[in-house]
Amino acid sequence: MGVAGCGKSTVGAAIASAEAIPLVEGDDFHSAASRDKMARGIALTDDDRAAWLDVLGAKLAAHTQGVVLTCSALKRAYRDRLRAAAPGLRFVFLAIEREAARERVAGRGAHFFSPHLVDSQFATLEPPVGEQGVLQVDALAPIAAIQGQVHAWLQGNDKDPS
Repeated sequence: MGVAGCGKSTVGAAIASAEAIPLVEGDDFHSAASRDKMARGIALTDDDRAAWLDVLGAKLAAHTQGVVLTCSALKRAYRDRLRAAAPGLRFVFLAIEREAARERVAGRGAHFFSPHLVDSQFATLEPPVGEQGVLQVDALAPIAAIQGQVHAWLQGNDKDPS
């Protein structure tokens, strides 16, 4: 989880591959209307995200043997909604500074998300600091290092009490 440009898709794919579990790319389930809004630089509202979160919750619930889901999950209410669908759900928070996120989003090329929305993502973000079942990692660390950190956390071999 995290703002646009933090590396959710790349990190999620690495974790799914290493853990040999399916990957569900959250962006694939945005409605056409939401994709259009984001492409035009219009931030999504809680109402825009409601049905999307329901679909993602159903995807989580359907994968009882484990799954990696990439999802911004910017607000605690969004994370709690996903937790309700999949008790025991854990989040990897890819922490990144605003400028680095802007640079990454601007460098994507043909992606539906407008770089102008990075600021709105940071305005919406409620960092999951102190929430149970959350591991915060540096989004700018090498992918292999992040994947290794997540693997250790999933296996209970780290010092993070979450």
